[in-house]
Amino acid sequence: MILTTNSPEQTQAVGERLAKQLRPGDVIAFFGDLGAGKTAFTGGLARGLGIHERVTSPTYTIVNEYLTGSMPLFHFDMYRLHSADDLFEIGWEDYLQRGGVCAVEWSENVQGAFTDPIRVTITRDPCDDTRRTIEICGGERFADFSL
Repeated sequence: MILTTNSPEQTQAVGERLAKQLRPGDVIAFFGDLGAGKTAFTGGLARGLGIHERVTSPTYTIVNEYLTGSMPLFHFDMYRLHSADDLFEIGWEDYLQRGGVCAVEWSENVQGAFTDPIRVTITRDPCDDTRRTIEICGGERFADFSL
C-alpha cells in the first residue's frame, strides 16, 4: 500500500490508523532518510495505542518506552548500531517478549534481527518539503492491508 501525506499531522494519522491493526509482538521496521517523518509516524502509532505522552526520537537513548496505552510501545533508533548483534546486546529479545509493539527507526542497520516485520518506508518529496510518500508492506497479516 502506498499513501501520500501533505503534513506531519497527516503522517501521524496514518500511524494512528495502522496502530489499530497491531498485535503484541509486532515489529514496525522504518526506512527513510533523516527528517522523513519516522518519529511523527511513531507519534501516530502511540496515539492509536492510547498513549498520550509526547513521542520523541530515541537517538541518544536507543529506546524510549511508552507503557500507558492498550499495549506498550518500544520506540528504537538504530542509527548508532552497526549490526543485529549490537541490537541483541541491548536486550532486543526481552522487548519482543514484553507484549508490545517495537517501532524501529534506521532498521536497515539491524535487519538480520527481524522476522517478518511490517515495513514502513517514508520518502520526502524533493519539490515539496511537507509531502511524504508512505509505503506499508510486509507482515503476513498486512499483505492486503488498506487504511
